[in-house]
Amino acid sequence: MNLKINGLDDLDIQILEILIKDSRTPYLEIARKCHVSGGTIHVRMKKMEDMGIIQGTKLILDNTKLGYDVCCFIGIFLDKASSFTHVLSQLDKIKEVVELHYTTGEYSIFMKVICKSISDLQDLLMNKIQIIPEIQRTDTFISLSQPIERNIQL
Repeated sequence: MNLKINGLDDLDIQILEILIKDSRTPYLEIARKCHVSGGTIHVRMKKMEDMGIIQGTKLILDNTKLGYDVCCFIGIFLDKASSFTHVLSQLDKIKEVVELHYTTGEYSIFMKVICKSISDLQDLLMNKIQIIPEIQRTDTFISLSQPIERNIQL
């Protein structure tokens, strides 16, 4: 492979590729697949955590089974760039906001929200988001499906 990425060697990349496919793979199974000891895997994992490459594990929920049937993306136009910090602090308080990006292009902010229903989305827009004074206007895009969700392939 001979792929060097940010201080990682071939073994580190191999470990990451295994974990990307299944993050619950036990260290001993990773060690067996990589032909090294379990201790080596522990050391490598600790190194990648210390480097900030691995930032923990994440539980992935099926939102629809929890009653959250609406996923949408909202583009936000701010009154001025300097409003970002204040708007961010306001949006951070809204539990339906699951992802937020400060972007270039048409929108200052592009965020993903999850709601239980269209009426909940309407309430979110009218009573939580659009009341923030620094937000000039919003564009909302409802997701019909998400056929691809994955980590980057190494």
